[in-house]
Amino acid sequence: MSRDQRHRARRGGPNSFRCRPCGLDVSTQALGTAHRNHCPNCLWSRHLDDDAPGDRAAECGSLMEPIAISVRGDGEWVLIHRCTGCDEVHLNRTAGDDNPLALMRMAVKPLAQPPFPLEHLARLWI
Repeated sequence: MSRDQRHRARRGGPNSFRCRPCGLDVSTQALGTAHRNHCPNCLWSRHLDDDAPGDRAAECGSLMEPIAISVRGDGEWVLIHRCTGCDEVHLNRTAGDDNPLALMRMAVKPLAQPPFPLEHLARLWI
């Protein structure tokens, strides 16, 4: 059990956490998610969960970079995070108070930075 897990067990769990990348104090309570571990401002997370959302069993504890957005069949947006320590990839539900501008920036990033020159598209239509 990590030091953070032992500390949470003694206190009954935290009601908030401080985001390491941007310094925002973040409430663990948010609409749309029962196991918040990402910042609504910069969307970064920590590698806390191992096998199931909310299990808090991961030993890594490193920062998790938001790398993409996925949309489920029901239209729900999901953040894709990659751990900066162990490269594990996790999906995190977006929360009701997530920064809409940060979400949109991430969603349009593949269109703004395609893996090929856009001029190649013009040649395909000829």
